[in-house]
This record gives sequence, C-alpha cells and structure tokens, in this order.
Amino acid sequence: MEVNEAVRKYNAQGKMLTYADYASWDDENRYELIDGVVHAMSAPTANHQRVLIELTRQLANYLLDKPCEVFAAPFDVCLMGKGDDDNTVVQPDVLVICDDEKTENNKYCNGAPDLAIEILSPSTSSLDRIKKLNKYLQAGVREYWIVDPEEKNVVVNILNGGKYVVYAYEKTDTISLHVLDGFNISLSDVFR
Repeated sequence: MEVNEAVRKYNAQGKMLTYADYASWDDENRYELIDGVVHAMSAPTANHQRVLIELTRQLANYLLDKPCEVFAAPFDVCLMGKGDDDNTVVQPDVLVICDDEKTENNKYCNGAPDLAIEILSPSTSSLDRIKKLNKYLQAGVREYWIVDPEEKNVVVNILNGGKYVVYAYEKTDTISLHVLDGFNISLSDVFR
C-alpha cells in the first residue's frame, strides 16, 4: 500500500487513533500520530543521516556509564505518557531519556523525553516547527532542538516556567546542553 493511500485509510477510520491502533498496522512505512491524526514520514536524506549519526555518536559517548540513555529513530515515544491509549506518538530523530521507568516496557518511551532532537527535511519542516514544538511543550520536554542540515543551524528550545526560551546557533557555534550538565556539542563537527 502506498504511503498516501495508507494515511488516507488510517485517518478515514473516523476515530482518534492511538498507539494501540498504530502498533497493529502491518505495513513497512513509518508514521507518527499527532492528536490521533496520522502523518507519514519519508526516508531521510544523506545529510540528515550524517547529522543524526554525529549527534547520536557524541551523545552516546558522553552518556556511557551515566544514568541517561540516547536513542535514535525509529523509536516510538508515547508523548503524553498514556501508553497504548496515547494519541500522540512521535519518533524524534534523537532523544535522551533520564528516567528508565519510561522505557521499562521495552517497546517505547512512555512520556516526555528529557531531550528531543528533530532534524528537518522538506516533508516534515512545518510539522517539526509548529505541531511538534507545541506538543513537546505541552508534554514537558525539557529541551527541544530543531536542526536544519541544509542551512547548518540549530534552534534550541529550553523549557522554563511552562514556556520555551529560544536560542539560535550557527554552524561554528558550540551548544551547552541544558539537560546534560557539562556536555557541549560543537556544530562544526555536526555540520562537517
């Protein structure tokens, strides 16, 4: 089944879909649910993969023998912490989880990760910048990065008092992670 046909089929069911519905699908395509509505995900570009691998590598090296864990897509996040009944299921490109109870079922992260990183692609740019930004804020994601591999910049959203404080970084800047005290990422390494 083609992706667009599958999205129409799933969204036409006339109900708000949940993780339980999503987990029952037997096609090989990748999807996310935002407020019970299906959104198709396209295959990442080479630049997208380069950035994803470098961010994941640096985080994984830093987190070795530390209590937090890094995960890379595809890994489901039931964002609102409702498990199989959650109607918002996302797959951030990179995420860090510091509460191992959120992954104790070994199927997905149940609740907000501490750090979510989305790497933009043409097909997901508005979803990442608007809908997911609002859902991550609502769920309490403490740090949310929006990485643009083509423009070579990063927008970092830090949760403070129920709102995101926004910082912008360019390709030669170094970012100090708010949720991982003492850890910095040099964007010149990320955007080689």
